[in-house]
Amino acid sequence: MIMLVALLPITANAETASEADADAVDESAAPASLLDERLEAASPRLARFYALHGGLPAWQDRAAVTTLVELLEALEGDGLDPADYRPERLAREAEAALDPAASEAARMRFDLDASRTLLDALTQLQRGRLDPRDVYPEWEIPVAPPRLDLVGIERAIADGDVETVLALARPEGEEYAGLKRALTRYRHIAGLGGWPMLPARQAPLRPGDVDEDVALLRRRLAMVGELEVMAADVTHYLPNHPDIALESPGQHRYDDTLAAAVRRFQRRHMLAEDGVIGPNTRAALNVPARVRIETLRANLERARWLSGERSGWRLEVDLAGQRLDYHRPNGERWGARVIVGQPGRASPVLRSEITYLTLNPTWTVPPTIMREDVLPAVRRDLDYLAEHDMEAIDPQGRRLDPEAIDWQRPGAVMLRQRAGPRNPLGRLVLRFPNDHLVYLHDTPARGLFHRPQRALSSGCIRVENVAELTRLLIEDSGSRIALDRRIASGVTDNVSLARPVPLTLHYWTAEGEADGLASFRPDVYGRDAALIAALADAPAS
Repeated sequence: MIMLVALLPITANAETASEADADAVDESAAPASLLDERLEAASPRLARFYALHGGLPAWQDRAAVTTLVELLEALEGDGLDPADYRPERLAREAEAALDPAASEAARMRFDLDASRTLLDALTQLQRGRLDPRDVYPEWEIPVAPPRLDLVGIERAIADGDVETVLALARPEGEEYAGLKRALTRYRHIAGLGGWPMLPARQAPLRPGDVDEDVALLRRRLAMVGELEVMAADVTHYLPNHPDIALESPGQHRYDDTLAAAVRRFQRRHMLAEDGVIGPNTRAALNVPARVRIETLRANLERARWLSGERSGWRLEVDLAGQRLDYHRPNGERWGARVIVGQPGRASPVLRSEITYLTLNPTWTVPPTIMREDVLPAVRRDLDYLAEHDMEAIDPQGRRLDPEAIDWQRPGAVMLRQRAGPRNPLGRLVLRFPNDHLVYLHDTPARGLFHRPQRALSSGCIRVENVAELTRLLIEDSGSRIALDRRIASGVTDNVSLARPVPLTLHYWTAEGEADGLASFRPDVYGRDAALIAALADAPAS
């Protein structure tokens, strides 16, 4: 039996071989030297893997190589491209390396290459195929170091258990699992030829209409599983499709059941839930299945980037989904709608901690808003300042006379809006360290939360029911703040939390749901295309 440990740096040197074996020693010396260099300089986990394997080769029989190839090919289910890990090439190389006439050096080279490919693939399954900063220079969430369970992985490989190997490296959590389920469903739909496209029309399609397009709409929603269909219709347009129910009314009548399915579709795509097939809903319905698949793959990659962050007590803001989720220490989950930065004034992707609150805040106009919005208004009419409870101040916070300022060249003048019911920050701000001057805050314009799409701010994040969220943060951080009384005082005040609350601002354009369907969000900041292209262009391992 070949002992791979004989090639590791900690073992006896090949110089101890006899004179008669000189040719064999020379043949294996180069691989040993190369292995020593790589294990010491770049891959301690490879040495650890072989140590756990008893110092023996891992891929010296065809059954083991078959397991490896199956494992690499199975990565397709996680949205990765198996071709990046060369399973077919490994299978070809195994034919030569496992030939009885092959040299020990050739067999060892293959074994190490196969193990290195496996560990690289599992690392990328756990933490991502790409470095997010190569795709998005503005990305500010560090990717956690990989934490592969090499003990469990080695045992599962020894047992030929492909799914256990993958499960030990795959990101945990329902978010990732939901995206993975959705990818399977949408790939199945694409394999059936995708769904029908709805033709453009002058008038919207409304509940109660009788129209040939209703049959296409019914088929479209049935293909993804949003609508149950008649068994008689299955062979016509849903061969081998799961989740089929038994009864449905006439194909061409836009009935209540179909309207309910349309509203569910609209909810999943952040559209107005009115059951009307207007231009926006038609456009979402007509996005091809293959495009949805690429969106799911992109979001699985984002989930891998965040897989080391998404556990325990934390507050998360999904910028594309325009939603906040607070995961409390007791396991409860509290959610709210948010308003995020508009295109061109995007809210940043970052990780930080909420450290303090501002009660009854004043608002100092940020430079971008000052330059692009407020200064033009002040130049047109100086009364704008009084109408908006604003005062001019210098960098030291001293009040200035607006009449004495040259508003064409105001220099270092800043504008500050007084605390009160008209203040755009409302009564409460949640502060966290960042380089973008953004924060979470209240707003007097609460009606905006009822819009299906809410990319409306200048970068900061407005939170629905922010006072309720703040009470939970105060309780869970162990702080002692009489929130309501201090807000009612009207006094501007900063209050530190006893314990910082972990915060992540991230970006999901798709989310898998428990029923296997997916919610797709508008790519409001246009970030999907770069990630999809980078995944397609990523060099082979």
